[in-house]
Amino acid sequence: MSTIQQLPDLLISQIAAGEVVERPAAALKELLENSLDAGATDLRIQLEEGGLQALKVVDNGHGIMADQLVLALARHATSKITSLGDLESVASFGFRGEALASMAAVSKLRLASRHANSLHAHEIFAEGGKLGAPVPCALNEGTTIELRELFFNTPARRKFLKSASTEYAHCDATVLRIALARPDVSFTLTHNGRAQRQLRAESHAERMKTLLGTEFSQAAQTVLVTAGPLSLSGLVALPAYARTGRDMQFLYVNGRFVRDKLLSHALRQAWQDVLHHDRHPAYCLFLNVDYTAVDVNVHPTKTEVRFRDSRAVHQFVYHAVQQALSSSAQISAAVPASLRPAKDDTYDSAITFSSRHALSSSGAAHTAFPRPPLPPQQAQFSHWVAQTSPPYEPQTDLTDAAPPPPMSSGDHPLGYAIAQLHGIYLLAQNQAGLVLVDMHAAHERILYERLKISFAQHSLASQALLIPITFETCALSVATAIEQADFLQSLGLHITPISPTTLAVRSVPHLLQHSDPSQLARDILRDLAEHGQTHTLEEQRNEMLATLACHGAVRAHRQLSLNEMNALLRDMETTERANQCNHGRPTWFQFSIQELDKLFMRGK
Repeated sequence: MSTIQQLPDLLISQIAAGEVVERPAAALKELLENSLDAGATDLRIQLEEGGLQALKVVDNGHGIMADQLVLALARHATSKITSLGDLESVASFGFRGEALASMAAVSKLRLASRHANSLHAHEIFAEGGKLGAPVPCALNEGTTIELRELFFNTPARRKFLKSASTEYAHCDATVLRIALARPDVSFTLTHNGRAQRQLRAESHAERMKTLLGTEFSQAAQTVLVTAGPLSLSGLVALPAYARTGRDMQFLYVNGRFVRDKLLSHALRQAWQDVLHHDRHPAYCLFLNVDYTAVDVNVHPTKTEVRFRDSRAVHQFVYHAVQQALSSSAQISAAVPASLRPAKDDTYDSAITFSSRHALSSSGAAHTAFPRPPLPPQQAQFSHWVAQTSPPYEPQTDLTDAAPPPPMSSGDHPLGYAIAQLHGIYLLAQNQAGLVLVDMHAAHERILYERLKISFAQHSLASQALLIPITFETCALSVATAIEQADFLQSLGLHITPISPTTLAVRSVPHLLQHSDPSQLARDILRDLAEHGQTHTLEEQRNEMLATLACHGAVRAHRQLSLNEMNALLRDMETTERANQCNHGRPTWFQFSIQELDKLFMRGK
């Protein structure tokens, strides 16, 4: 039988290195964060073979005293915290004192530094955890750390590394993520002697434009919301900019890049109504909270955090982003600011189509769908509306096609209809030029938003099951069902425990009576256990309402009169998120007179 024995310090450091320094990019992240903690404003990164051969970081921070160089490479030695109270309100990036010791254990390391109060610089070498003595060297104020042959003494770890190009890509992504959060710091990145990135200190907006591109900046909406100790700022891309991957998702908590499940869930919920399931949103967001309200000592790489009041943070992020998406007036092509009317919740309009063209699952006509007043929770997210426009009076004789009235500065932002194209698109004239509308997509969004508002004004009716559906689950789900019984009842869902690991679903929301009760219950209980709340019912309800809206929307090749087309334009102006359909595609584009003149080379 094996005996218990104390592990040697070198082996302990090598084990820790497997968690903290899994690849060159992880080592680079730790070094850059140490430099920022030291007050550096200029960072120079030099890589060879993607960091596999060599990785060097030079900063102009405060530096390290000569008599502390050995201690800097010791395990659990740090200048960031001294007590549990410091740990519970840590504001620095580093605080564990593990990174440098781990790197020294698995690489050939050189640490050179000159403190602000020192006349001379000193350096120390470490190879496989064996430290030399500090010796004088030439160096300006700041610190230089160089790693060579990472994992040279742990071949099992080194064989898991990828090619030099792949490792460099990870290092470059690390620099990008840190540079986004610190626009006040200049960064220079070289690889194999060739400059790859040169970032000067600049404003936050300029740094995001530089790193994320002009296309993202032009397609993004600014977020700037504060509620008590919480604040959220940054950019969220409009749904038309949705991507096939998650490569344009940057989320920071107190300046620290994180991949947090709670925040990711809140952001997915904010986009749920405007993105297709296989598309992903793009954003760069900075969440600031009180340091005592967040625990960053959760994961070895510090990319996960835990909030003291997770539900409040979730709701704050969700509503802040949803509000930014809902209030956006930047729709597709350039829309002059003069054409964006002020918000006015008093405007009321209804689109009316001939009843003979109405489509619904029940066969009943529902084309005259009056717009109900917005409930308080949705009124604050109301979309931009026409302030000075008189209400539209639909005509009963749809064959009378009156020409559009003359344009003036007080006209509707989407203008007046002039024609239909192939029974699919609507052409309208406004002050800026030509507006091109996808009729089905626009009408689908109008109906969908009205269905949601109408449904929200009625309580969730519950449908009792003739035979309760039972299912096996974990003890946590059973406890959640008991604790959240009242909340579940308010959703129209009645779940009771039968045994310590069995639940019974006795009723479900009427609108979802044809769904799988056990799976519905599992999803909701999982959300409640993980996030303290659930949007599963809302998601499924909205999917069904979206289907109804799609069936009720005007179909392609349907010929509309000018009156019907103008009614559609007016309702677009008063509908939340009318700039995109339920799948995130744009519903209309603006072509300016200048763009049209350019197409025909007028003025040349």
